[in-house]
Amino acid sequence: MKTTTMVETYPKSINLDRTQLAGVIDRIVECAQACTACADACLSEDSVADLRKCIRTNLDCADICETTARVLSRHTAYDANISRSVLDACITACQACGDECERHAGMHEHCRVCAEACRACESACRELLTTMS
Repeated sequence: MKTTTMVETYPKSINLDRTQLAGVIDRIVECAQACTACADACLSEDSVADLRKCIRTNLDCADICETTARVLSRHTAYDANISRSVLDACITACQACGDECERHAGMHEHCRVCAEACRACESACRELLTTMS
């Protein structure tokens, strides 16, 4: 099911552009998946000991992204302060994970792909954050 379809079914008005919100949720979910897959791929590398920080950062980012997507998917009794806080956390996690994965991107394609997903998610979250009231 598409995120846009589900967001459009919400019966009340919301303070955010529904199309933008759905796109951000999609970016966040994609980032969580990329981080989870990257952590797993790192575990299968021969140099796994050198990738400990990358694995940890990937897993933290995936968890924060998943939580952010769930919070942004709920609109009943909306609290902008909570949504802004989780978006801030997601931005921070994506920035850290993107930075760490970029350190390994030249040697590991999965890290390059993950870094791109983190940057896209970070950017989408920043854009949404600027529109929140």
